[in-house]
Amino acid sequence: MKVKALVDSECIYTGIDEQLVKDKRIQTKLINFSFEVFNANGMKNGEVTKVVPLEVKINRHKKTLEAAVTNLDGTDMFLGHD
Repeated sequence: MKVKALVDSECIYTGIDEQLVKDKRIQTKLINFSFEVFNANGMKNGEVTKVVPLEVKINRHKKTLEAAVTNLDGTDMFLGHD
């Protein structure tokens, strides 16, 4: 599946939009811990309790990531530093 991703977002972890996950019925997995997510302005955006294992392919480079499921307000994915 192709998605729109924000690159160089200053995110530490890769995130995937919770609405996209719901709409596309993407399988998630629970994590053993949770962590808070904050917007660039410092406001709390929620808490991550699930991830989506995925393979990211950019040109010929492939990497397997676990994207944090969170509210990205209409953007499909933020690529993080992970």
